[in-house]
Amino acid sequence: MQCKYHPERSAKHFCDSCKAPLCEECAEETKPGSFLCFQCAMIQSVSEVGTSIKEKREQEEKKKKRRFGAFHYFVIVSSVLILVMWGYIIFGGQELPSSITTVDYGKQGRVLLFMVDGALKRYAHYEGNRYPEKLTDLIPKYVSLQGGQIIHLQQLAYERDSDSGYRLSLAKPEPGEMDVILTPKGIEYTAPSGEEVK
Repeated sequence: MQCKYHPERSAKHFCDSCKAPLCEECAEETKPGSFLCFQCAMIQSVSEVGTSIKEKREQEEKKKKRRFGAFHYFVIVSSVLILVMWGYIIFGGQELPSSITTVDYGKQGRVLLFMVDGALKRYAHYEGNRYPEKLTDLIPKYVSLQGGQIIHLQQLAYERDSDSGYRLSLAKPEPGEMDVILTPKGIEYTAPSGEEVK
């Protein structure tokens, strides 16, 4: 039997794909004992390249899916829930005022108390662990009270304390209401003397 491409030569192998007889020169050994003609070898190599490109694309898509999988969704949902929970704890489930300037500190002394306490902590953080001599030293950098609002600071009793750092409370708590004293170490509650606590 003669080679398909060289009729003057005798065939030594057969193409595994198209079964054409091939001489030594025309037979391409792809695996030990497995031969292809030039055309079938070219078709197979093009096919393999196409397959490898397709496989690479599939692998890249899988990696993208893995990058943003169930664990990432869990982390995002958990973070949102924690933020909502903290918002509820801090603000007691009430809506925030539309602007801090709309809060009537004359009627909401405790709001002012906790706002000034936060300002004192920020002051200490940025001023080398010192506390101001008086509360008006917090304005305007640490407390944004304007104009007539500054007078509301008189509702608060403030003193620097060598042990705790400072003591902050309402100057005149409501009759029968437990007095709240804020310090850098936490909150102390004291019952008014001779009065029944609400």
